[in-house]
Amino acid sequence: MKKLFYSFLIATLGMTSCELHELPEATATAKEVFGSEMGLKTYSYSFYNMLPSGTNAYELDAMADYGAVNSLNGFLQAGAYSAETSSGWDWGNLRNVNYFIENCATANVPEAVKNNYLGIAHFFRAYFYLDKLIRFGDVPWIDQPLQINDDDLLYGKRDSRTVIIDHIIEDLDFAYQNISVKTSDGSTITKWTALGLKTRAALYEASFRKYHTELNLVSTADKYYQLVVDAADELMKNGPYSIYKGQGPQDSQRQLFIAEKPVTSEVMLAVVLSKDLAILGDANWWWTSATYGPRYSLVRPFINTILNVDGTPYTSRPGYNTETFYEECQSRDYRLAQLIRTPGYSRNGAAAPPNFASYTYTGYQPIKYTLDDSYYDNGGYNINNLPLMRFAEILLNFAEAKAELGSLTDADWDQSIGELRRRAGITGGTTQKPVAVDNYLRQTFFPDISDPVILEIRRERQVELALEGFRFNDLKRWKRGDLMAGLQWSGIYVPALNTLIDLDHNGTPDVVFYDGAQSGPTIEVPKGCAKVPIGGKSTNYQTLTADKHLEWFKTQTRTWYADGRQYYYPVPASAIVKNTNLTQNPGW
Repeated sequence: MKKLFYSFLIATLGMTSCELHELPEATATAKEVFGSEMGLKTYSYSFYNMLPSGTNAYELDAMADYGAVNSLNGFLQAGAYSAETSSGWDWGNLRNVNYFIENCATANVPEAVKNNYLGIAHFFRAYFYLDKLIRFGDVPWIDQPLQINDDDLLYGKRDSRTVIIDHIIEDLDFAYQNISVKTSDGSTITKWTALGLKTRAALYEASFRKYHTELNLVSTADKYYQLVVDAADELMKNGPYSIYKGQGPQDSQRQLFIAEKPVTSEVMLAVVLSKDLAILGDANWWWTSATYGPRYSLVRPFINTILNVDGTPYTSRPGYNTETFYEECQSRDYRLAQLIRTPGYSRNGAAAPPNFASYTYTGYQPIKYTLDDSYYDNGGYNINNLPLMRFAEILLNFAEAKAELGSLTDADWDQSIGELRRRAGITGGTTQKPVAVDNYLRQTFFPDISDPVILEIRRERQVELALEGFRFNDLKRWKRGDLMAGLQWSGIYVPALNTLIDLDHNGTPDVVFYDGAQSGPTIEVPKGCAKVPIGGKSTNYQTLTADKHLEWFKTQTRTWYADGRQYYYPVPASAIVKNTNLTQNPGW
């Protein structure tokens, strides 16, 4: 479908991505495009090109603290990223939306029809600007299609984040009030999607203001937390969504990501693929290939935060740190087995333990977006939908905002965090707020947080939304970017080298780890059992920690600058050369 949107955009308006000093040319008149409801509808399709696609919507967490990868992002390498290499200062999509808003105002259609499509346009303008706010902070606010003589706008200064976020909220309020569509197949915007994006935008701004005290905006944070609560409350009470539990705790969450069509009882917006229309994705290829994707492997500190099924912390289990992979996967929150390959997982009818031969570095191999038939692994064949907004996120936004305001009640907990944990099969702690701090969670991830409620909400957020594209932005708004450099990329426990390990206890050895200074294992290794060197020249950075856990990339330094510059991306140097009124972000 996005191919159709893009073709229409090029054919009718001739607009492409450009910077503020560049102007688009139109090849169709306003009368031709805005003369009917069908014209408005068709034009509005072009806005969807702003959303992730079937070839990238599954990799939105490609850069996150809990993901070990085969190559470090330049943003985390000292001196590798600069204003000269920065990107994202493009404004073609904004011009497209503003052109529509200006011309739609005079469209010869019924007022309700006009306002519906105006609402969709305002949604996408808010979506565009939220991305710019998160990436750059202050940016120019432009709410009209630029003309060649608009020098004051083309070469204007950056507006404050307050101006930007307040306009975002205004746009989303307009969208919610005017979009007439209340239900969809998950692929198109509804009034509820606008309300959901409002909770996301307001939560980002509220927490950024609270935890980035250097902005001197702490006193205004509660205003935005309250916007989150009000919008989420409206959606929870009057919207059509609920937490999907149809497959039972063992499979319900993952079904949202591997179903061909969006599960619209929970999924509010998704990338929808179609074999019949030849609109396919390549999630399997990216997540299972040794060369196409980054061999993304989740890390043990994150896996340790996934609760026991009875609601107690996993790290409260005696001897948890020396449990084998099989042992650590037992009696856990059912989301663990829906997130990574655990004992019992199979593909094509055969056992499929973590693949050390050509994929995982840590032993924690993700499956959230992948179909279980290996047919899909070898190219762009995926037909599963890719959720971009779920009702689960709304519940998490609601709970976090109320907790930060100090107003979260047991009833609030029950209908938000409790509901998510019940779907995951967790039996304890679902109806009442926690009263005790989990020291492992606090010390490893959030040492500055002493409130057990906020800690548990953050735990729930990182588990429920894992790999969905929220993590890096969450760390930025909580001012925990240092985790990007400091979180240990460790993996499963390895009791001894030169020992056959049956990861899933099905009677077949799966992997043997050996001293990388040697040419290979010193024991006989059966066919099909992976051989992984530890240390030595051939390891490509695979080592063991002092307590005998796999560790990846220890010798590669990840950098998070002490001055905090990476909470924003630098404005591209080329943009500042063309517009000397622009200022650079601090540190860059």
